[in-house]
Amino acid sequence: MQRSIMCDISSVSSNKKDIINANTYLGIELGSTRIKGALINGQYQVIAEGSYKWENKLENGLWTYDLSDAWHGIQSVFSQISNQINKDYQLRLNNIGGIGISAMMHGYLAFDNRNKLLVPFRTWRNTNTHDAHRILSNELSLNIPERWSIAHLYQCALDKEEHVHNVAFFTTLSGYIHWKLTGKKVLGLSDASGMFPMDSNSLSWDENALNKIENLPEISNQPWNLKDILPTPLSAGEFAGRLTVDGASLLDPSGILNPGIPFVPPEGDAATGMVATNTLKPGTGNVSAGTSIFATVVLKRPLSKAHKELDIVMTPDGHLSAMSHANNFTTDLNAWVNLFAQFADAIRKPISMDLLYTSLFNSAVDNGTEFDAGGNINYCFSSGEFQAGLEEGRFVFARGPQAKLSLGNFMRAQLYGAFCPVTIGMNVLTKEEHVEIDSLLGHGGIFATPEVSQRIASAAFGVPVTTMPTASEGGSWGMAILASYIRRKNITLIDFLQNEVFAHVNSVTVFPRKDDVEGFQRYFEQFMRSLPIEHAAITTMP
Repeated sequence: MQRSIMCDISSVSSNKKDIINANTYLGIELGSTRIKGALINGQYQVIAEGSYKWENKLENGLWTYDLSDAWHGIQSVFSQISNQINKDYQLRLNNIGGIGISAMMHGYLAFDNRNKLLVPFRTWRNTNTHDAHRILSNELSLNIPERWSIAHLYQCALDKEEHVHNVAFFTTLSGYIHWKLTGKKVLGLSDASGMFPMDSNSLSWDENALNKIENLPEISNQPWNLKDILPTPLSAGEFAGRLTVDGASLLDPSGILNPGIPFVPPEGDAATGMVATNTLKPGTGNVSAGTSIFATVVLKRPLSKAHKELDIVMTPDGHLSAMSHANNFTTDLNAWVNLFAQFADAIRKPISMDLLYTSLFNSAVDNGTEFDAGGNINYCFSSGEFQAGLEEGRFVFARGPQAKLSLGNFMRAQLYGAFCPVTIGMNVLTKEEHVEIDSLLGHGGIFATPEVSQRIASAAFGVPVTTMPTASEGGSWGMAILASYIRRKNITLIDFLQNEVFAHVNSVTVFPRKDDVEGFQRYFEQFMRSLPIEHAAITTMP
């Protein structure tokens, strides 16, 4: 016991020293359901954190978030962190060694020359950009997904929206927050690669793609040049501005935080996922699972051709990666879990949500559960899903007359159904492009339940799936790690992560089981055959 107390006292003393000397680093990530912040010490350990719930909403047929809610959330997160530092160490958090902002990738935030937002923020979740996706992909011989910022801008031009003529700058959510805090219109390489095609040699915008799009009639008649309204791409570790006086007031209205703190390039959640799981080496990859899900694999070689199921994006240090992205993942699953919680309350046997999730997830791998979910099928589509060819989504649970409905089969159908859309793109990567994946790292809340989600994911992808202690809260921590990289010179980001950040981090790996893999394959085939059910639901259910 005394040894433990001494270690705690030693840690407190070390952390105090780091706080006083500004050897701390802050990462803030605006995810799809939570805004999270993590403050780390000089040993890359979290010493304070904060969280704020927010939700997207459907307005005039488009998914959006209120930006005032974003700022309220960021301020709440920073206040929680600042208060925790004051409580635990009796210190005021008035200086930090580096800050980084991360957020959901893609989407559309457009401003005029007076810095006024021209239309409400349009998120990655919108699928109204199909015509832009089709035309741009054909023109460039590259896959330009519906989520990408350039697809949003071009669709606005196709639709002759009045605001397009006045665009002076457009960016992603992370780029917007960074700009307001520092005054710099920049973007990290990974987030930038979800806006517009990148050149892997120059680590900047693809000049050929710029020229081709600027020659399209809907763009050529605009008063702006495309290159001039895009942010400037920056590689991981590059200096990306300092916290301004106005920015300090935005981040910390209490006035404790000093301006002048250096920032690293703002990044997307794909980048922070790669960093938080140490998957920047070619052949490695990660699965980020939350409201949406994406599997990203760092490529050893370029793909042979463009595939509509795969995004080609970059790591934060400039390596090409292939991403299979699905818009839908846990929304439906969470709703079913909440239903079970309501039942527990109704019979006056309330249960904690942690125990409920654990119990339900474990039922999916119980001995009595069938490997193919026993003929039960679940479609988790709350919104459109490009991978499945759906412009809209409906929640559908279906089973045939011979299907065995048990708790285990039901939960396995839920988990399998959530992984099916992203598997469509992963099958293209492995079966058509023959990309070999050494391993995948899982992160996001679903991987907080030990081993179960790893087992389901390994069945879906047919490769080992590993998790680390940061599995459930990887994004803000990953951004804080990127913020700390600003102090390092003459070391690559890959070596920095491998030799310093993850040198002593434990991990748990689950290998694919033959029965699970074969069971998922049977389920997946039925899932694809039965997609007309989903189309019928969209047609008949408003």
